[in-house]
Amino acid sequence: MNVIGLAGWSGAGKTTLLTRLIPHLIAQGLRVSVIKHAHHKFDVDVPGKDSWRHREAGAAEVLVASGTRWALMHELRGAAEPSLADLLAKMSPVDLVIIEGYKAGPHHRIEVHRVANGKPLLFPNDPGIVGLVTDAAVETALPRVDLDDVTGAAALVRRLAMPLADVLALSKAGE
Repeated sequence: MNVIGLAGWSGAGKTTLLTRLIPHLIAQGLRVSVIKHAHHKFDVDVPGKDSWRHREAGAAEVLVASGTRWALMHELRGAAEPSLADLLAKMSPVDLVIIEGYKAGPHHRIEVHRVANGKPLLFPNDPGIVGLVTDAAVETALPRVDLDDVTGAAALVRRLAMPLADVLALSKAGE
């Protein structure tokens, strides 16, 4: 299992790029999973539905299953947010895990940057950024592909992804 992150400011196009990358990588024969970090309270269930009611009643975990999919929701109930290493350890084995939104951590990250967003680049100050996907003309030694080049971005993702064991070892060393 290999791991790569997409980092960038809100509005840079991380989710748009990711939704274009996933089918491209799958067409290349890869099994792909995603970890998305949310910076606010979020809900994956519909208020009023049974699973929502079970969670609101205090269940530590609620697993919803059907013939199409299953989802496991785990409530922290005041406990600390799990580390990225903890979350990666919970993932089922796939070829590639793409992490969206964790701007820090031991994993390699590709910065997604859009000029129209008006935000500064992250890479000059973040040694974890190892590549750029941007519509900006940037002077850098980092590999760079255009924001609209899905094929190039997929190649960059595959080339710069790290083995899961390396990410976990670096996480443990940083504790």
